[in-house]
Order: sequence, then C-alpha cells, then structure tokens
Amino acid sequence: MAVNDTVSRVTRRIRERSAQRRADYERHMQAQHRHGVHRGELSCGNLAHGFAACGPQDKNQLKLMNSANLGIVSSYNDMLSAHQPLAPFPDMIKDAARQMGSTAQFAGGVPAMCDGVTQGQPGMELSLFSRDVIAMATSVALSHNMFDAALYLGICDKIVPGLFIGAARFGHLPAIFVPGGPMTSGLPNKEKARVRQRYAEGKAGRDELLEAESASYHSPGTCTFYGTANSNQLMMEMMGLHLPGASFVNPGTPLREALTRYAAEQAVRNSEPGGNYRPFWQQIDEKAIVNAMVGLLASGGSTNHTLHLVAMAGAAGLTLTWDDFAELSAVTPSLTRIYPNGQADVNHFQAAGGMSLLIRELLGAGLLHRDVPCVFGGDLSDYTKEPFLEDGKLVWREGPTESHDLDVLRPVAEPFSPTGGLAVLDGNLGRGVIKISAVKPEMRRVEAPVRLFSDQRQLKAAFEAGELDRDVVVVVRFQGPRANGMPELHQLTPFLGVLQDRGYRVALVTDGRMSGASGKVPAAIHVTPEAYDGGPLARLRDGDVIRLDPENGELRALVDDAEWEARELATTDIEEYRYGMGRELFAGFRSLVGGAEDGAATFGGFEARDVDEDSQA
Repeated sequence: MAVNDTVSRVTRRIRERSAQRRADYERHMQAQHRHGVHRGELSCGNLAHGFAACGPQDKNQLKLMNSANLGIVSSYNDMLSAHQPLAPFPDMIKDAARQMGSTAQFAGGVPAMCDGVTQGQPGMELSLFSRDVIAMATSVALSHNMFDAALYLGICDKIVPGLFIGAARFGHLPAIFVPGGPMTSGLPNKEKARVRQRYAEGKAGRDELLEAESASYHSPGTCTFYGTANSNQLMMEMMGLHLPGASFVNPGTPLREALTRYAAEQAVRNSEPGGNYRPFWQQIDEKAIVNAMVGLLASGGSTNHTLHLVAMAGAAGLTLTWDDFAELSAVTPSLTRIYPNGQADVNHFQAAGGMSLLIRELLGAGLLHRDVPCVFGGDLSDYTKEPFLEDGKLVWREGPTESHDLDVLRPVAEPFSPTGGLAVLDGNLGRGVIKISAVKPEMRRVEAPVRLFSDQRQLKAAFEAGELDRDVVVVVRFQGPRANGMPELHQLTPFLGVLQDRGYRVALVTDGRMSGASGKVPAAIHVTPEAYDGGPLARLRDGDVIRLDPENGELRALVDDAEWEARELATTDIEEYRYGMGRELFAGFRSLVGGAEDGAATFGGFEARDVDEDSQA
C-alpha cells in the first residue's frame, strides 16, 4: 500500500530540512569506515593490549584477522529489576559468536538509573543528563576500535536513547539492540493507582502503600506499565533495531535466551567479515525515525520521547521538531489501551497481538515506511512475524491477523481514537507538549486561575492544607534542564488526580517533565523557553487565568498584552538544587544543555536546528 500523504510529507520535510546536517553525518561515517576487520588497523602493541585477557581460543581467533569481533555494551546492574536479567547475556553472546567462528568482548558498561527509585528525590535531577552520560560511556567503550559490530544491552528510560546516540556516532558499525523483557504481571494497575490516591488523601498508611507497590513491581524485568522503558522497546522494533518480536518476551525464559543468542549470530552476519555489511548509519534515516514516531503515537507512548527522539535523530544528522509529531499525530489512529491509557499492561498487549499485529495494521494503512533495512536482514515486512521455539530451535511465524482483545489492541479500521495521543501547545506562555490519550475528552480543556510553585514539595503542602480545593491550573516552574536538570514530576499525579476526582477542573503546566506514565490530568509539559532562561512562565503571577486547550493547541495566560510585556521576570533561588547527591558534578551539563524542543541535549551541534519556513506549515 502507498504511504500516507502526511507521513510522506513529514518524512520529506525532515529530509530536506536536514540535508546538510545529514550529509555531514554520512561523510563522517564513511570516513570512520575502514574496509576489512577493524582491529587490523591496530598496531601489534595496540592489539596485544586488546586481547591480553582473552582465553587461548579467542586470542587465536583475534590474531587471524578473518572473523568478526563483537563489542558488547551493557547497562547491567543487579539493583534494578529491568537490568538484572542482563547478567548472563554477555556469556550467551560470546558462546554464540564462537559457534559462528567469531568472538565477542564486553566493551564496557553504562550507568543505568531508575526514575521509579528517584521520583521526588534529589537523584531525579541527574536523570535526564544520564542519557548523555550513557552516550559518552558508549563512545568510550567502543573507542578501542577492536570491533566489527556492536550489541547494545539496555531497556529503560534514558538508557536506550543514550545507547542509540552512542551507536549513531559509531554508525559505521552494525548494531543490534538486545532487550531484557518485562517482568510478569503483578498487582493490577487500577488497584495500584487506587492505593496511591488513598495514600495521598491520608486514607492509607505507608505499610499499605508499600505492599501495593511491591506487589506491582515484584520481580526481575522491566516495569509492565507503558512508560518510557516500554516505549523504548516499541521504537527499537519499529526502526528494525531489534529482532522481530523481541521487545516483550519475559526474562529468564528459553525464548528470551534463544533471542539473545540469535542477536549475536545476526550481528556476525551483518558485519563486514560476515559478508552482509549493514551499518547503523545506512539503517537509520528519516524513514526509520518517522516509523518510530508513528509507532509511539499509535500506542500512546511516553512524552519523554518528544525530548529523546529529537536528540536521537540529531545524533544521526536529522532535525525533528514538535510540529512533526503533531502533524503525524493528526493522521495516526490510537490503537492501544495500555496503562496509563487503559488498565492492561504490556504482557496483556503482547497476548492480544503485540508488536506483530500493531506493525501489520500500521503497514496495511500506509502509516509506516516498509522499505527500511532492518537488522533481521530484510525490511519491515519481517516484523509482522513472531518468534517461537520448535524442538528447541528459534523460528519466526506470521503473527496474528486480528486482535485477541479489542479492549487492548484494535485494528486501524476500529481505533480507540482517530488521532494519536499527543498535541503541541503554543501561546504567550511558550511551547509545550501534552499527552491526552489518557485524559477524558471532557477534562482536556481547562480555564482556571493559576497557583504558582517552584518546587513539587510546595504543592504537596498546599494540597494537604486544603488550599487547592478549587478549579486550578497548577504551575510548577524553574524545573527546566538549565535550572535543575528537568526532573520528572510524577509525584504530583496522585494529588492532582484527587482534586480532579473531587469535581474540580485541574491542569498542570510546567517546564519540567512528567513520567512516561503521564495520566488522567491534563499536563502541559516541557514548556520552552524555560522560566530560568527568562521564558514566559516567569511572567506569571498567582491568580492569573490560564487557558489550556489541546484541541486548538493553545496555552495562554489571559492577561492584557501590554501588562504581560511590562511584567518583570520572577526569579527563584535554585542553588539548593545544584549541590548534594552528585548534582554539583553536572554544572557543565546545565550550562551547555539546549532547550526542550531541541532534545535537551548537551552535545555541540546536536541541538542545532536549521528549520526552513515551510517546516512550520
């Protein structure tokens, strides 16, 4: 089927807008590529250092210069559930490579922090910057030039975007992303949310809350709600960087091990010594990025990717704007209901038809580019298949052609909504984004007086004092990347949800982030320019009336223009948010970081935008 006109137009616009930037990127990648085995470029002394710790078999293979050597970059740690399953993967990969007459080495680890642990804590102010640290750590791991392809082991919020950015800068290497999979289902999400709200109202104690949280997040594997971590997995599959159907197979199962081993084998095949050279830079172009955007919108994915995907694309020489997201959202139907957009989790989504059916439906409607080269060896047509074990051997069969649960996954002909779950807001308060897929239509437009905060703890105190029991637009400002690292403010959700349940019209406006699990309260987030940089949020005063209207893309303070322009900009003391828990080490990041619509990136050139006049049309 022909590609949808809007999808084609947005793709073409990205390509044209990015022409010089992409040409520079491709030139750099071609310059980095050296024909033959990469370690052949090293001196004898260099090479001796590179394989000194290897066993005799691997050392002999590495000396011969006729086979691939795979670099493994992993986010493993054993404190966090999503990363703990990665522990045995390097040994599996090394064994599989040896079976192919090749080798693999653990190139390096990258940090992996969990926003679930740091929500509302000082560590959250390092979270966004950890993405760029991960990209830098990936580059350090691969800088030895020992490798002919790379396997990237990562799952969660900043990890996959950081690994992707690092992979893009080593784009001359073939790359396969290797997930760990979601934990099995625990306490239903609706019950977890109910206990959280009861706790916020003082009706449940900490023991009850901890019991509910422990029953929800209960075992190794990724959290099962559809936040940033699982949005990462969906996007990697949409871009063809996973094996087909790899995203949502539970950890610790024979199928997960078989997929991990096959990823190593496929990386060997995709290397230049393997005879089917398929470097990252030739796979990831504007078509692959648009496929990721469409998948994200069709599934109601994480708002964090209006930052991350911009930075990821930038690392590959492509310039995205929020208008690209908005235009695609207008023609992309909403096909899933996964918590927080519904009550099902990703395991239920997988059972209902999963990625194979979602991709089949979007391909059939012309909403995806089929002709993107994928790590599996073909194009996106291969991703309507699912992996199975037959007599212990990994095989792929065509996936389902219809949903097994229409409450969770629907066809394009019968969507939950005709448009995607994301809107861009604009007005005298700046630009921001809003995820509306989990917000009831009657709750989306809010016009109410402002209550200002510069810290989420202040909101909690005001809620407990009964000061917010009214129609209100809560503004939490000075939360942008230059101010304090742009923390997620997901801890606000239960309080705002209680106010909404009491019958009040409630909204949030912030230059900070919300979780990838943004919920039922309308939230204008990532507002840019940020207040710390003199953005319009700094002009607000308590009692001003704000209109938040996603249907018309409006975010506006209803203040006379002359008065608005004459107001002095508010300031706040943010020094206490810049010290302790390692935050002082990130001063350089805060000074270098670009704005939210530029991906909040700290790398020179990645945040640059060269947007032609037609790009805003």
